[in-house]
Amino acid sequence: MGRSQETFSKKDKEKNKIKKRQDKQLKKEERKANSKGGGLENMMAYIDENGNITDTPMDPKAKITVDAESIDINIPKRTDEPEETVRKGKVTHFNESKGYGFIRDLETQESIFVHINGVSGTIAENDMVTFEKMRGQKGWNAVNVKLAK
Repeated sequence: MGRSQETFSKKDKEKNKIKKRQDKQLKKEERKANSKGGGLENMMAYIDENGNITDTPMDPKAKITVDAESIDINIPKRTDEPEETVRKGKVTHFNESKGYGFIRDLETQESIFVHINGVSGTIAENDMVTFEKMRGQKGWNAVNVKLAK
């Protein structure tokens, strides 16, 4: 005759499953007994004027109306600053093999990108140059760069 297929661990696992099911059912019944009711009004949450979540609705008299037309969600338009035609600066960095560098504007002290295509002649680091500023895709570029006399 063959041995029983039920072992001690199988019996123990089955007992644990039944106990968990009973505990779950008991907790469910407790929640039902202690709940206020499942109405919509008990589930509502409101936001007060400070952005905090509350369970009481806001006073309609304290409500602030905002004109939707006055809200601007666009990026502000770029205002082009008035440009002088020729500026003076000093070459702070220039890499001839890569063909680009930077010029420090003497007036505003900002660093402006310069590409080899915008240079007439040759320039090197620490040279004083004259140039024109032109808006590029990523910011200001120096064009018509020449050695200052």
